[in-house]
Amino acid sequence: MRIAGPSPLSNLQLLTYGLPGLPLAILLLPLFITVPTYYADDLGLGFTTVGIVLLLARMWDVVTDPLIGILSDRTHHRLGRRRPWLLAGVPLMVLGAWALFRPAADVGWAHLAAATITLYLGGTMVMLPYTAWAAELSPDHHERSRIAGAREAALVIGTICAMAVPALFGVDRAIIMDGTAIAILILAPVTVAVALMTLPDPATPRIATRPAFRSYERLWTNRPFRQLISAYFVNGVAYGLPATLFLLYAEHVLGRPEWAWVLLIIYFASAIVALPVWLAVSRRLGKRRTWIVAMSLAAAGFWPAALLGEGDLIWFILICIWTGTPLGAELVMPPSMQADVVDLDAANNGVTRTGTLFGLWGVATKIPLALGVGIAFPILGLVGFSGDAATNGPISLAVLAGLYGLVPVLFKLVAIRLIWSYPLDAT
Repeated sequence: MRIAGPSPLSNLQLLTYGLPGLPLAILLLPLFITVPTYYADDLGLGFTTVGIVLLLARMWDVVTDPLIGILSDRTHHRLGRRRPWLLAGVPLMVLGAWALFRPAADVGWAHLAAATITLYLGGTMVMLPYTAWAAELSPDHHERSRIAGAREAALVIGTICAMAVPALFGVDRAIIMDGTAIAILILAPVTVAVALMTLPDPATPRIATRPAFRSYERLWTNRPFRQLISAYFVNGVAYGLPATLFLLYAEHVLGRPEWAWVLLIIYFASAIVALPVWLAVSRRLGKRRTWIVAMSLAAAGFWPAALLGEGDLIWFILICIWTGTPLGAELVMPPSMQADVVDLDAANNGVTRTGTLFGLWGVATKIPLALGVGIAFPILGLVGFSGDAATNGPISLAVLAGLYGLVPVLFKLVAIRLIWSYPLDAT
């Protein structure tokens, strides 16, 4: 499915496209790990209040993704179609991050809600057009994997940087919050500005205005789109569960909470090291087969975690390396395949709706992460699991280990089945 088009992006252009991924990744880790505990415990808002506020904010974010996808497709500006959204989104994202990560000591739930919604809205205005932009920078089937690889490599590097500080220095939550706010204030405007100045924003045909729901109506007749987004969603749950439970697993099953950040670094570093290999493999096997191989390897590596116990640190390090190695392919192949679906949608409908499709892609990314908490925490509550290690019996620890190591394998097997007959591929 190779389409004649412009020359591949230079290495410098790939670098500048990937750069905005650094602040986005630095933002995400403390947003999911540090913010809830800081507001609930350190600031005294309570876990129930914080949980409800963050859940409602995430639901609002799910609404805005498709809407911004449609609106960005309909944007026609002298700067292009994606650049204006990044320019408008960065100030909102920085403002929201500053308010969320540097709150006064006496803030209430309203501040948390306003700051989170502002951050999520600005983040969506940046992340969604930024992701859709990659699909428009090249029409070439394999070049798109290279572009997506640059973005995902930057995201993983940013994540490793965000983990390295607490891993090396053991700083407290207040310092992590301050550091995140300052990093976003500096890095987000600079990296986005460099990308906007160095990358083209290719012209695309004007899309006829129609009701928003009709922009999605015909997508469900697109079989490759249904297969791809369904597999991506299910595989997202497979990653959402262990991501949600990782710190609990390290503390209560392995008994080594002080190793948690180091283990995460090993996991993501393995993904970075293996990414060039997966890109080469995809040129031989195709994107679909490469993703299936990666999911199979990850599934084979996850289940032994359910058998480990206190003191099995070395074995878990091996599991982190094994399951981290295919992560690069699992991050790069699906969005690159989604770019190919955009081409099919354009051929069938006569218009290019990159942002619209990636709006749904954003929903399929965020809901599985929320489901990780929604599945795991109620089950742990039913079996009497507690944050106090002394009160957890063998059954509650076995359930935790099973949710971490076994349940994700089942979701991955379903994802493999869903994508097995996906037709848009090239070798």
